[in-house]
Amino acid sequence: MLITSTLLALALAASPADLMPIECPACAGWNLPQAPFLLHGKSWYVGTQGLSAVLIDSGDGLVLVDGALPQSAPLIAANIASLGFSVTDVKWILNSHPHYDHAGGIAALKRLSGARVAGTARGAEAMRQGNAPHDDPQVGYGPQANAFPPVDEVTGLADGAQLTVGDLTLTLHATPGHTPGGATWSWRSCDQGRCRDLVYADSVTAVSAPGFRFSDDPGRVAEFRATLDRIAGLDCDLAVSAHPGPTKLFERAAARDAGEEEPAFFDDQSCRAYAAFGRDWLDKRLAEESAKSE
Repeated sequence: MLITSTLLALALAASPADLMPIECPACAGWNLPQAPFLLHGKSWYVGTQGLSAVLIDSGDGLVLVDGALPQSAPLIAANIASLGFSVTDVKWILNSHPHYDHAGGIAALKRLSGARVAGTARGAEAMRQGNAPHDDPQVGYGPQANAFPPVDEVTGLADGAQLTVGDLTLTLHATPGHTPGGATWSWRSCDQGRCRDLVYADSVTAVSAPGFRFSDDPGRVAEFRATLDRIAGLDCDLAVSAHPGPTKLFERAAARDAGEEEPAFFDDQSCRAYAAFGRDWLDKRLAEESAKSE
């Protein structure tokens, strides 16, 4: 009933194009429902099984990070409502990077909530256009040539910018590599005097359209490696990756809920481990490109 009422609200608030499902081989699995769960303090996971979204209560309005697919918007909105919040209390929607699987649901969620939207300057430009940046390794590739419902009035923030809402301050860290418009967001979450550094980490996989070669652009590779170093160096008790699998978020939550010791969920090495995952992927990709050119 909750999802049905949320669907009705979305249908009334959003344009039909905002909710048009994007079809891809992985989309159905990515979009399986996931019950929301607490991360720490006033931060919750509200995404789907394959696409992360995080909700933070600032004390003066809610902040949502990422919107997944267009067809994910009703699931995210229903998860927010199930936590006892009103979707109209979402004041900001932040984006990790402007691809259809992380920005696709933002237009519908923005119309439903009336929230403002922000990302990096390059990410904001891409969201307004409804497609990946022109120099994205994946541009023109994937479902609908990587297009998604465009988002109007997106705020572009500089690297290192801080966004303060109520008693919450989030910091944007520009993390280009997977896409030029990528962003990682960090904030401090406190509960009864116990504080944790939480990080919503951008994707770090070196994937591309057919024919694209990372090794043809040494500057891009150096930028990608600098991004991975930057993520590894963040104050980080818990990394939530844009796709939850690489940071083993669900496994950590299950271990916590099973009563295991707290380090099973929080791990001050989680950002370093995630960056290492990205380095391994990039190194493998460069090796494959080198082998093909021999």
